Amino acid sequence: MATTWFLARAPVARRVRGYFAPVNRTAQTPVLFDPSEQGGFNLDAPPVPWISLGWIQEFTRKPGSKTAAILTGIPASTLEQVRETLEAQVNFEFLSWTKLTMALATGSQHMNLLAPASGATPAADGAQAATAVTTLSGSTATFVALASTDAATFSAGSIIALDADYTGQTGFVGTPVSGAYVRQALTDINYIRRVTFNVAFVSQVTSAGLTLAGPLPGGAPAAGSKLQAVSGFVDREGGSFYQEWSALFVMQGSQGERIFFHYPRLQTMASAQEAALPLDGKNTSGLARVLLKGQFLALPVTDPLDGERIVCYRSFLPAANALV
Repeated sequence: MATTWFLARAPVARRVRGYFAPVNRTAQTPVLFDPSEQGGFNLDAPPVPWISLGWIQEFTRKPGSKTAAILTGIPASTLEQVRETLEAQVNFEFLSWTKLTMALATGSQHMNLLAPASGATPAADGAQAATAVTTLSGSTATFVALASTDAATFSAGSIIALDADYTGQTGFVGTPVSGAYVRQALTDINYIRRVTFNVAFVSQVTSAGLTLAGPLPGGAPAAGSKLQAVSGFVDREGGSFYQEWSALFVMQGSQGERIFFHYPRLQTMASAQEAALPLDGKNTSGLARVLLKGQFLALPVTDPLDGERIVCYRSFLPAANALV
C-alpha cells in the first residue's frame, strides 16, 4: 500500500514573546542567539543575558531593503540584481510599563528619578539627589551590604539605582548597559546613577543591608559602587542619544514549533508614543489601557560565516515528529 504524505499546516501562534539584550556600545558587539543550541529554552527563563519583556502585541516586520537591476546589451535587459540598500523596521506594542520597556520605546536617554535632597530646587528630570551611600564588601547580585545606618534609610518595596560616581568622563556611561553618551564633561556626580539600568526592587531591609527581589543586571557591585533610592522614571523627547539593543522575538506554535526573529542590532527610531486601548472595546466607559509603542530600525552586522551583511535571522524549529 502506498504511503500518503501531507504537508504540515502553517503554525498557529497566539502571541509573541519579546526578549532584549544590551549591545556593547563601546566595542559595537551585539548579543547573538543560536537556535540550534538555545532554541528550546524555557520562555519564562531566557538564557543570559536576554531579558524577558513578556508578551507584546501588534508585532509587524517591515522590510525596507531595495534592489536594483544591472542592465546590459542593446536594447538593455536585466543581467542580474544587486541589493542597493539594506534596511528593516520592527513595530509593536508593549503590554506593560517598566524601566526597560519605557527605555526601549524612547528615542533618547531614559533616566531614573533619584530621591531628592532636602530642600532641593525642582527640576524637570529630577532635582539634586540625596547623598548616595557606598556598598560594602560581601555584596552580591541579590544582596547589597551596607552600614546599618545607611541600610536604615531604605525601606522594603523601594527601588534602588546602583552604579559608580560620575567623575567627568566622556563617552558611553552606565553599567551594564550604556545609558547615555556624554559629549562633554558634566558636573553632576550622580549622573551615571541617573541613567543606569542597574536598578532593582528591595524586598527586605536588615541592619546588614538590602535583599533584592531580583538580581542586579550588572551582577555583584564593583568596589566603590554607590546606590540611591529611585521614585520613578523619566524620559525626554529629543536629544542625540539612541538606544541600541539586540532583540529576539518568539512565536510559539500550538504544536510546539517555534519561529524566531533575531535582530542583532535594533535602534529606537521614533520618539515616545502611546496607544490607548479601550477596556470595553467600544470606549463607552471611558477607561482605556495605555500601551507603549515601540518603533525600531534594524542595523546591519557582518555574518562571520561568509562575510554577508544582514539585519535579521529568521529561524524555524519544527514540532516533534513533524514533516519537513
